[in-house]
Amino acid sequence: MSERRVLVAAAALGVGVMFAASMGAHGHAALGQPNALTGIHKVRHVIVIMQENRSFDDYFGTFPGADGIPPGVCLPDPRRGGCQKPYADHHDHNSNQPHGAGGYYADVNGGKMNGFVAESEKYCKRGTSCRVDVMGHHTRTDIPNYWAYARTFVLDDHMFEPSHSWSTPSHLYEVSAWSAVCTRPGDPMSCTSTDYPVKRSASRPAPYAWTDLTWMLHRQHVSWSYYLDHGAFSNSPGHRGGVPLNWNVLPGFTDVHADHQLRNIRPLSAFTAQAKAGTLPKVSWIAPDRRHSEHAGALVSTGQAYVTRIINAMMRSPDWNSSAIFLAWDDWGGFYDNVRPPQVDGHGYGIRVPALVISPYARPGYIDHQNLSFDAYLKFIEDDFLHHARLNPATDGRRDSRPDVRESASGLGNLARDFDFSQTPLPPLILVPCPPDTTLIPKPKPGCTDSFRLHASTWGDS
Repeated sequence: MSERRVLVAAAALGVGVMFAASMGAHGHAALGQPNALTGIHKVRHVIVIMQENRSFDDYFGTFPGADGIPPGVCLPDPRRGGCQKPYADHHDHNSNQPHGAGGYYADVNGGKMNGFVAESEKYCKRGTSCRVDVMGHHTRTDIPNYWAYARTFVLDDHMFEPSHSWSTPSHLYEVSAWSAVCTRPGDPMSCTSTDYPVKRSASRPAPYAWTDLTWMLHRQHVSWSYYLDHGAFSNSPGHRGGVPLNWNVLPGFTDVHADHQLRNIRPLSAFTAQAKAGTLPKVSWIAPDRRHSEHAGALVSTGQAYVTRIINAMMRSPDWNSSAIFLAWDDWGGFYDNVRPPQVDGHGYGIRVPALVISPYARPGYIDHQNLSFDAYLKFIEDDFLHHARLNPATDGRRDSRPDVRESASGLGNLARDFDFSQTPLPPLILVPCPPDTTLIPKPKPGCTDSFRLHASTWGDS
């Protein structure tokens, strides 16, 4: 049976509810009385879906009401002369652009936000044509499902990558609010901040000695799982896909091993089955394989279809009415963005990324302009399930040498503002994973599948 969109009666919902009313009381339910849950505690299932390598302006730079691409912008183009203006780029396949720490500083260029073209062109070979698509942006008709979620639920237009660098530190911040290198195996006090952490390997299976959020969740008996699209990456014959090591970071934390919690790292098929049965854990993280990631080299259409299937499964679940889905992209991928990142502790924030909040309690059609980072996801989980405890060496029971408590940064917003817990819960928005009328070129194959090989060379400077 073909899937069809369930229309949301947004006009019947009051959007202008005061924030204090939307938060409501914060009491937990009495034992055996789930209906007594109030405020943020109505959310019993948090799902964080992390995709790859897109800037906010690349996906939502022309979204009405958002802090998008400003008029008249034109970035210096030293290779061709003159400057490049933003343009609608409908290509399903984009080029990979510099997005390490060097790329960050070059792109931001002291806050001018005008180094994107020049930095990308450094990697062009003399005498060859070079496709530099950093100024291209996708439109509503390219990614209609993402825009439908933004129109129906919440769009966060000031979500910044937590670090100045690429995927691995971003994924580490996602679960631990830090990226570090540790000089003594297993010693959390030997770690220091870095934009280039060690990638786990056969010789160093657990290089991350500092504390991640699962330590606190496990101590408080809060269930969690980390779901891997097609499992972990493997070179075994016949193994299809899998999440690369640099996106699959939780097995690298020593506390996950010490807690005997490796069994909570599971294939994505387990999430689908649990969603259907209504048995999801309190906290879920989902990481893509390369083909589904939207990382340049992979197709936009394939990634959108993958994410839509996950959200559809959640919306069909008995757990939908008590869930909050946070969808974001781990770094900017080198693509243009116009907003200067605010700075925290010398290692963040990085360049803006797209971010959506999808929940029956999301404020319908709301655009959140607060400054946010992935630390805000941890903060929301901590406020909901851990009585506002933080990844703080002084209080979390496992001291490490992190320089600050990221969830308590003075400039960090509160994702609870994206919810109205007094509203009638929004119904599901079931979407066709591969929309037939997309303007992506070439036209996606049925089901938005692809068949070309993905290999290291497609990742460029990654």
